[in-house]
Amino acid sequence: MAVPFRKTSKQAKRKRRTHFKLAGATLISCKNCGATIKPHRVCRECGYYKNKEVVRVD
Repeated sequence: MAVPFRKTSKQAKRKRRTHFKLAGATLISCKNCGATIKPHRVCRECGYYKNKEVVRVD
């Protein structure tokens, strides 16, 4: 099995891991009621998707 010749420094490790990070969730506002929702999802508050009522919410 291959073994590294030298120890990987902290700086080299951190440079490699700069792109390994969490991204925030993308949120938009509902065009019907203004609630914050994920894109391409039915609004849980009013039940609308693309200006049409898809689910009836009581």
